[in-house]
Parts: sequence; C-alpha cells; structure tokens
Amino acid sequence: MNDEELDENNIVEENVEVMDSDVDVQKLQEDLDNTTDRLKRLMAEFDNYKKRASKEREQLYNSLVADIMMAFLPVMDNLEKAINTNTEDEGYRQGMELVAKQFKDVLKSFGLEEIKTEGEIFNPILHEAVSSVQDDTKESQEIIEEFRKGYKMGDKVIRHAMVVVNQ
Repeated sequence: MNDEELDENNIVEENVEVMDSDVDVQKLQEDLDNTTDRLKRLMAEFDNYKKRASKEREQLYNSLVADIMMAFLPVMDNLEKAINTNTEDEGYRQGMELVAKQFKDVLKSFGLEEIKTEGEIFNPILHEAVSSVQDDTKESQEIIEEFRKGYKMGDKVIRHAMVVVNQ
C-alpha cells in the first residue's frame, strides 16, 4: 500500500470512529432522558404518597377526636342538668357552672361547637325532629324547642340536636 491509500484508510477509519461516537452519544442521551423521566415520575409519585398519607393521618386524628368528644357529651348533658336543678345552695350552683364552663372550654379547644337550634329553620343535616307542633306565630319548619343539644366539629355532625319543629 502506498501513502495515499494509507491516508484514505485512516480518513475512512476516523470517519467510522466519529460516526460510532455520534451513535454512542445519541444512545447515552436517550438513556439519560429515560432515566431523568423515570426519576421525575418517581419523585411525583412519592410527593403524592406523602400528601395522601398526611391527609389520611389528619382524617384518622379527626375521627378519633370526634369519638372521644362523643363519649364526653353525656357528661356535659349531666352537668347542665345539675346546673338546672333547683337548689338553695348558691355556692353549689356556682361551682357546677364553673365546672361546666371549664368543661365546655376544653371541648371547644378541640373544635367542638354547639349546633344552634331555637329560632333556626329545621335542617335535617344538623337536627333530628322528635315532635312537631302547629304555632301560627312561628314560621314553617322553625325550631320551637330543643330536647337535647347537638354538636359538630367543623362540618362533621357529632350528635344531632333533638328538636320540636313548627309545621
């Protein structure tokens, strides 16, 4: 082989090497793009998992607090009955009122609130009608009397208020 043929062979080999390295770079770029895409998807899935787990924890906490509040409502009812009992001992009445107020404040600090009844319009989501009366001086479906207080936490009803409704 002469020098000219060697130069042509070297040029051809260099071109083949450049073409091979272009193919390698292209393949590596595709692999990088695929890996980057998988990583982004995995990060998004993990972020969604964290949000879902946090929401589930919050729902579980709220449910547990609501169950505990439900257990304390009969105690609150009995405290209110004790306050409304006729007694000549004013110290007893004041003591019971203070205990009831403190108890209500603790329940309120956990998000428990009373459902408004008397003078309100009956709402089956909040109230349970146990009786109805006919009173022309009141609006239709207006609550006349409350038999038992109702409570809610946020939008969730813990116990429906038992009421008498005008027809």
